Amino acid sequence: MLKLAADENFNNTILRGLLRREPDLDIVRLQDVGLTGADDPDVLAWAAAEQRIVLSHDVATLPKFAYARLEARQPMPGIFIASYDATRGSVIEDILVLATCSFEHEWDGQVLYLPL
Repeated sequence: MLKLAADENFNNTILRGLLRREPDLDIVRLQDVGLTGADDPDVLAWAAAEQRIVLSHDVATLPKFAYARLEARQPMPGIFIASYDATRGSVIEDILVLATCSFEHEWDGQVLYLPL
């Protein structure tokens, strides 16, 4: 099962839905690990060190910094960007499928936009 990290502004209703459906899901909120207010490069560095895929709604800046890490040949375990316009149910379903059916490191270096 993939290890996930929800960024500070990720929809908490989606998080609760994920854990309701899959209580053993390995997911942390960045604010719970001391990263409240952290900038995107610091979030991505922490995620790489922890080998966690970042869940976010940030289409504006997070992918840019993720690609910068890749260009600098730094590790980037992946980002799943959920559209604000998508239904919560479809985002929950997609994340659960990805988290439970993917291989470890399968999404390294990738930015994936949800819903699929």
